[in-house]
Amino acid sequence: MSSMDSAPQLDLQPPENPAPVGPAPDQASPAKTWRRFFGQGLLYGRDADRGRKVKARIGLAIAAFVIVFSVIATRLVMFAVAPDGRNWHRSAPAERMSATRPEIVDRNNQILATDVIAPSLFAEPRKIQDVDEAVELLTAVLPEFDATELRDRLASRKGFVWLKREISAKQAQEIRRLGIPGVGFMPENRRVYPNNAEVSHVLGYVNVDNQGQAGIEKWLDARGLAALHLAGLATDRLQTPIELSLDLRVQHALREELIAAAEKYRALAAAGVIVDVLTGEVLAMESLPDYDPNNPRQAVDPQRFNRITNGLFELGSTYKALTLAMAIDSGKVTLNSTFDARQPLVFGKFTIDDFHAQKRILTVPEIFTYSSNIGTAKMALSLGIEHHKAFLRKLGQLTRLNTELPESREPMYPKYWAEINSATIAFGHGLSVTPLQAVMAISALVNGGYLVPPTFLKRSPAEARELAVRVIKPETSEAMRYLMRLNVEKGTASRAEVKGYYVGGKTGTSEKVVDGHYSKHKILNTFTAVLPADNPRYLLLIMLDEPQPTADSNGGATAGLNAAPTAAKVISRVASMLGLEPRYDLPLAERLILAKWR
Repeated sequence: MSSMDSAPQLDLQPPENPAPVGPAPDQASPAKTWRRFFGQGLLYGRDADRGRKVKARIGLAIAAFVIVFSVIATRLVMFAVAPDGRNWHRSAPAERMSATRPEIVDRNNQILATDVIAPSLFAEPRKIQDVDEAVELLTAVLPEFDATELRDRLASRKGFVWLKREISAKQAQEIRRLGIPGVGFMPENRRVYPNNAEVSHVLGYVNVDNQGQAGIEKWLDARGLAALHLAGLATDRLQTPIELSLDLRVQHALREELIAAAEKYRALAAAGVIVDVLTGEVLAMESLPDYDPNNPRQAVDPQRFNRITNGLFELGSTYKALTLAMAIDSGKVTLNSTFDARQPLVFGKFTIDDFHAQKRILTVPEIFTYSSNIGTAKMALSLGIEHHKAFLRKLGQLTRLNTELPESREPMYPKYWAEINSATIAFGHGLSVTPLQAVMAISALVNGGYLVPPTFLKRSPAEARELAVRVIKPETSEAMRYLMRLNVEKGTASRAEVKGYYVGGKTGTSEKVVDGHYSKHKILNTFTAVLPADNPRYLLLIMLDEPQPTADSNGGATAGLNAAPTAAKVISRVASMLGLEPRYDLPLAERLILAKWR
């Protein structure tokens, strides 16, 4: 025989010992040689007979069947031991939809928001044997069910329908006892807020799928948590907690005093915020009426919005602090400068007058303590419109304030800024900002002259210094501390005095705009307090919407009569929590602050 590539030569005479058809063993191809080695040598030997070959093949088939059925048995065990095992295959999308969220804690590690596991009720309508019976049994345990809607769901013949998300453990136990075929439970993560409404406007809330809808919860999702949920990667229950700058103790005291003030002065709403003027950390923030984030339906009430970061207000005389700081920082005005306040300012049909009219020439400190609209307006006009706009823009009053909270708004100011606009904005009319925006600017006036963006997360002094921008001179800041303290000693803020804490502050009473006109009967009151005034560390803002006169106010309802004493009550409760030691028998501002400055 020749090689396998040549045609065979046929012999017409058959040989005595015919050779087997095909190549000789020693001439076989390498591939066939290796197959024979593995197939015969390893399985049953090269010289094995046919019987042994059959047995080996049967053994191989048995081994394959054992492997396949072992895999099936393992899967069945996994289904059996998994929670609600028969629905284990459906839990993956549910986990992605309501995956665990990190805990939120205050600066002292007190839990503000956490996740718990709650059962959700579902049905597989195709497996429901008696729809009417199932409806009757389920409505007996869950009377809030609408029987008609429930019957429609169970009769839909769909493969899967939700019946109720996040039911109580007791309800789940009662339904299990009913043993309704086609009705089961799926464990889901449920967000819980242990302090109820205490910190609602900061925390926000989540929907039924554990997705943030407002506040810090929404900020979390905006940072990528929602994307991780959808990808099924946010299921680690040991996620690092989110540490807020809030102090729950201070928050509780602020909220209680605001509730009491709103009731005492019959105000439509009340709000307050406390910040660290050196770091920009928000230590407490409350806006009333608030809501319980455990019951998100309350949050859709339009009156329950966050007035501190999402409300736009003309803050009245509070803004005079910014105007005086602008004038003093320019170098053209000093504490000894005077302005004529004997006659009202007239712009066409508009007249600017003083509420506490002195009808004389006033010094700069007198303009501040008597809260003179005329003197403040003339001060702003002496510097010019462009200087005024540039200063307010530098202090962040003409742009939107961005914090971790998504709820914020653009300030409102005149598109065409004329002299009358500068005159009215100088004393807080004609420019609407969020209260937190104003707090940021006033903090810069007293902390040495640095604008520090507010934050609801913990921030170290070193981190704050990296973000701080100098906006006024240190000497100007010292002058503003003096004026703020002077206003408590003998000005409109005298009712804010708290012995031992050297409080400074500025009141603001502004008429609200109703149908395009300023109302004489509807006012918005604010008071900003700085403590201690000689070396400021904290700033408090109190706001009361449409407060009413009380029996001891002689018919008045200005900020000095309600917002200032409310601030005093808050300070007396929180000062020690903030680490401020009382100091008694301190000298007046002229000796303690002004003398040092001069």
